[in-house]
Amino acid sequence: MNWLQLGGSIVAILFLAGIAWALGLGRTEIGDEAEAMQAAEDALSGFEPVRAIVSADKSSAMVEGKDGSVAALKLHGAQIAVRGIDASQVIETPEGWTLDSGERRFGRVIVRR
Repeated sequence: MNWLQLGGSIVAILFLAGIAWALGLGRTEIGDEAEAMQAAEDALSGFEPVRAIVSADKSSAMVEGKDGSVAALKLHGAQIAVRGIDASQVIETPEGWTLDSGERRFGRVIVRR
């Protein structure tokens, strides 16, 4: 391998990394309340979001619906996973809120203050 080949490879890698960054791939957080509300509305048919609370570490969120329903959001890889849950499954604690989806695979979501 010569220096020209090595330099070209490094430039190509940086170029592809820049494209991935520009497309927003490799998400590491839920941006804000508006993004959480939009994700819940997109994922749950008929869900009309009223307000959202995003966890302090931005890895989870809770969205309240117009009819009193609740959506639990958490990061799942680079995507936001959303589940509709019963409002009675929301437990407020001094640290924040615990939302129990009732699904073993989705698990509990903790929204920290």
